[in-house]
Amino acid sequence: MKVAYFDCFSGVSGNMILGALIDLGLDIEELRAALSNLPLQGYQLEAKRVAKQGISAIYVDVVTPGDEAEKGRKLEDILTLIDQSALDEEIKGQSKQIFVRLGEAEAKIHQQDLKAVHFHEIGATDTIIDILGSLIGLKILGVERVNCSPLNVGQGLVQCSHGLLPIPAPITAELLKGVPVYATDVEGELTTPTGAAIITSMATHFGNMPPLRIQKVGYGAGKMDLAVPNLLRVFLGEAMEPAQDYITEEVTVLETNIDDMNPQFFDYIMESLLQAGALDVFLTPVQMKKNRPGILLSVITPRGEVEKLLDILFRESTTLGVRVSETRRLSLPRSFHLIKTKFGDIRVKVAHRGNSIIKMAPEYEDCQKAAKAYQVPLSQVYAEVQRKWKKVTIPPRD
Repeated sequence: MKVAYFDCFSGVSGNMILGALIDLGLDIEELRAALSNLPLQGYQLEAKRVAKQGISAIYVDVVTPGDEAEKGRKLEDILTLIDQSALDEEIKGQSKQIFVRLGEAEAKIHQQDLKAVHFHEIGATDTIIDILGSLIGLKILGVERVNCSPLNVGQGLVQCSHGLLPIPAPITAELLKGVPVYATDVEGELTTPTGAAIITSMATHFGNMPPLRIQKVGYGAGKMDLAVPNLLRVFLGEAMEPAQDYITEEVTVLETNIDDMNPQFFDYIMESLLQAGALDVFLTPVQMKKNRPGILLSVITPRGEVEKLLDILFRESTTLGVRVSETRRLSLPRSFHLIKTKFGDIRVKVAHRGNSIIKMAPEYEDCQKAAKAYQVPLSQVYAEVQRKWKKVTIPPRD
């Protein structure tokens, strides 16, 4: 699988994305030809090689004489323009999704109906070309998955059509919800609304670089001269793990040491965490300071459930602090099947790797109910399921 990893140490913008893709090998003439399918006239797409702190990069500029009059497009105008184009249907769908997200962000900030929103800077021709060009470029380069680092948003104030606004601009902040961001002491708008809209729509994961066999590295230049290179770096390569064999999940691990709580409370806390969406909860005995025995309470959770689970930990336990770490979990694909036995129907969980079955496990709850219903040892139910399983044929997975 071909993966593009966006290293946004100096933020991201639409023209920085285009510049990095061209530096990776995207033919600008092929890009211009593809963009000519869009019913949009009066602009020129230019690219030149520049240096930022000694690093060679491509700076892209969409020159639009007289474009000021076009900065009042509504969302419907842009969607119609895309629909009327002869662009690839996949590109049409992706670009419309991005502009709808931009429209929804504008509508929320200004408390307007979506249909009434007028795009200002983000409705201009250069923004439309940046978004469509980035999508086209990724497709031409054969990128199948986009990963991204946490985003450097910058700090200070930026001049917009509504006046001076704090960085990140309100629309950028709205688009970056749920995405890891940070700011350093570098002044300036490093992540723009266009860059935020593209990368948050295309990237499937934000964090460290995945295992990657790097083939090319491209640099796209921004227009500012800063204390750090105003560059977007994109790594293009092949994913090193066979994606078809594993389910890859981005998870968060919450950990806290507890030595001053009634141990009877742990059962209730664990049940509450699992009901609230935790993937796993477990306890580990630990020896704490002053030789006090304690418990390490660990929670594995999808990233979207972190705040809810933190609330439970702080509300229900005696902890005053929780360690939070981001990691990746690889697991085997699983499927469930029903086995008919003399003790009734028992569900089994089957783990796959490719088209091979690696292991099978009877569902404990089903076996427990059967053992009680038939007044037989639990081990006898398990043995019966194992015996019946040997006679079952599971069809290959797609």
